[in-house]
Amino acid sequence: MLTPEPTVSRRGLLAATGAVGGAAAAVSPARAAPGQRGGARVRTGFDRLAAGGYQLLEGRRVGVVTNPTGVTADVRHIVDVMHADDRVNLTAVFGPEHGFRGTAQAGGSEGRSEDPATGLPVFDTYLKSGRALADIFTESGVDTVAFDIQDVGARFYTYIWTLYDCMVAAVLADKRFVVLDRPNPVTGRGASGPVLDRAYATFVGREPIAQAHGMTAAELALLFNAEFVPAAAGRAVELETVGMSGWRRGDFFDGTGLPWVPPSPNMPTPETALVYSGTCLFEGTNLSEGRGTTRPFELLGADGIDRRWAEAANALDLPGVHFREAYFAPTFSKFQGRTIGGVQLHVHDREAYDPVRTGIGLLVTAKKVWSGFAWRPDHWIDKLTGSPAVRTMIDAGAGTDEVVGAWADRLADFRAMRRRYLRYR
Repeated sequence: MLTPEPTVSRRGLLAATGAVGGAAAAVSPARAAPGQRGGARVRTGFDRLAAGGYQLLEGRRVGVVTNPTGVTADVRHIVDVMHADDRVNLTAVFGPEHGFRGTAQAGGSEGRSEDPATGLPVFDTYLKSGRALADIFTESGVDTVAFDIQDVGARFYTYIWTLYDCMVAAVLADKRFVVLDRPNPVTGRGASGPVLDRAYATFVGREPIAQAHGMTAAELALLFNAEFVPAAAGRAVELETVGMSGWRRGDFFDGTGLPWVPPSPNMPTPETALVYSGTCLFEGTNLSEGRGTTRPFELLGADGIDRRWAEAANALDLPGVHFREAYFAPTFSKFQGRTIGGVQLHVHDREAYDPVRTGIGLLVTAKKVWSGFAWRPDHWIDKLTGSPAVRTMIDAGAGTDEVVGAWADRLADFRAMRRRYLRYR
């Protein structure tokens, strides 16, 4: 049964829907809004917040959860912009996985530090949750936590669970929470893939949402606050969302006019994000997922794979994508410094392309053509897909359509729940 939509203020709802009016949409006559440039059709939540003179943050001690993607349309970092503006009292920064300035690789962070540009204290949130994270918010002295990070639309990309963990911690620490929205770079047209089983919850999936969720950060925050946060924290967080203007659900990132800043070291382009929700599944195998190359998650391979994989993958006739026989030598991670064989994905019709189905098809064919195929011994694939079903079905010889069909019912349930929290057309 669906729980009621969370209570938000009229001002927050106007911001979340991108409606004209409300404090977040009003431009202060005293100062021009930062970040405006001619090519940007979409205005992010932060740009709209700043255009309204930061009224949602007025009189508050603010801490912001962000990383290198927290930039204006003219690529100034929001921390630098807010710190220089006397209309907002920014007192702390909270860094997620990879760190506030983005220098750490996967599974790492930058630790606690002082930001050399602003002198602000930077607190490390990575792998912190619950009371431990609430204590960090309390120690920081803020009364309002803002969130502004570019997501890529996949359940196992950890920034959305940083969002969730911070919302839960904000309840425990009695802090107000503000989400500044950014585009889902691979569109928000629909959800696809398996839905997490809570028995397999980790930092790459806290709650039962689809592998490709098709939502923005603000929409996810609304869903989390109604469906999951009360059970984890005892009540919903006091939540405000500031929506974008100009973004449509069918927009890919290159249609926004916004600059792309890599959200993590192995997410260099929007094209990487397009394939990521499917090919990241290869992290759960002994094949390289392309880390240590210039095309992570587009190049996949292992020692001993040859042209037969590309031939088998192309024979599936998956929509919107071709596969090329490829050879490459990763500079780090799996097979570091060794030349290996595999495939490169070439998406030729992104409207038709289904990244999760494609990822499953590649797993099925890799196991068939390469005798060395193996899952990671820790069954990481179960954490990525949200249950043992994908692994056990492929091991039993199931084909792509059979595996994809197995999650249809739970995906339909998630889609029905998801519709209640969508805020863009």
